[in-house]
Amino acid sequence: MIDFGFTLSKSSTVDLTTLDRSRYDQLIKLVPTARMCMNCGSCGATCTVGEYKGMSVRKVLYGIQRGEDVKAMLSSCMLCGKCTMVCPRGINTRNLILNLCKIYD
Repeated sequence: MIDFGFTLSKSSTVDLTTLDRSRYDQLIKLVPTARMCMNCGSCGATCTVGEYKGMSVRKVLYGIQRGEDVKAMLSSCMLCGKCTMVCPRGINTRNLILNLCKIYD
């Protein structure tokens, strides 16, 4: 077989039987507006550390919905508030990040 130098990416499928959404459920109780996120990516586009650390509120919400550990991304957030200013749904992302930090502690 000829090697063309390509490899397969890791599968992004989620096993629903092992999915742990407990942290997401806790977040929704504390910040109900988190459900309004439409994953537009505006928060990530304006994030000060997003370019360097891959931080984005969209990625954090997506990860916590999938049961992933997003603590590393949370620790890189500078709480500057740029994402709150550009959110088309008006989600208080700073409050969302602060409450997620409480959940992970």
